[in-house]
Amino acid sequence: MAFRFLFSRTDRDQGMEEEDGGGAFEDANGGTTPLSAVAEAFEELSRTVGKVNINGCSDDCLLLKPFCDACSLVSVLFGCLGIAFKFAEYEYCSKVRDLVEASKIYGTLNNILDVDVKNDTVKTHGSLSRNLRRVRQGLDLIRALFKNFLSSEYCTLKEAASTAYTETCAPYHTWAVRTAVSTGMYALPTREQLLLKLNETDESAEKEMRRYIEASLPIIEYIDKLYVRRNISLDW
Repeated sequence: MAFRFLFSRTDRDQGMEEEDGGGAFEDANGGTTPLSAVAEAFEELSRTVGKVNINGCSDDCLLLKPFCDACSLVSVLFGCLGIAFKFAEYEYCSKVRDLVEASKIYGTLNNILDVDVKNDTVKTHGSLSRNLRRVRQGLDLIRALFKNFLSSEYCTLKEAASTAYTETCAPYHTWAVRTAVSTGMYALPTREQLLLKLNETDESAEKEMRRYIEASLPIIEYIDKLYVRRNISLDW
């Protein structure tokens, strides 16, 4: 029963995927794919963070809405990975939705942390700061998966995904979730099947994955610094 609950899909979750990823991407002949759209969005965010570092701007420089727009595109990638990542997909998509709603009220990532720090609700279940932390972990999971996928050290997608999950999300999940994910790893698509789902070739996938790997790291580090500067640990 617990396993079925973890990987159940709601119409709302499916709707988010259709809204955020279904019609937004052209086929290979059109030149736009889920991977290229994600890479482009995070390169734009990365340039924003770069301006923060160069110009010495405050944390307010990274706006919440474009961050949410970029993160929403990543949900399509989770959907291509099958049952093994259904819990990660469900958690990620629900947290992104909450941040999207928050972007109607708060302008920046900095704002939502300030509010939770003031109310002492940073680590409270359902708080925006906690949601941001979980979204950050989802971004890091995809980044680690792409790195492993492109590495000659891993022969199968299962090996690449298992290592990525162990490094990024497993430390923060319960035993039940870790067990369910481990079981679901056997249902992952093959490398060839994943490329087909992403509408990519080996060459184009490597190019777009490397773009995301490079562009997402400054965003992940930026988010971490928002917590560290407020003396909030990252071990949760």
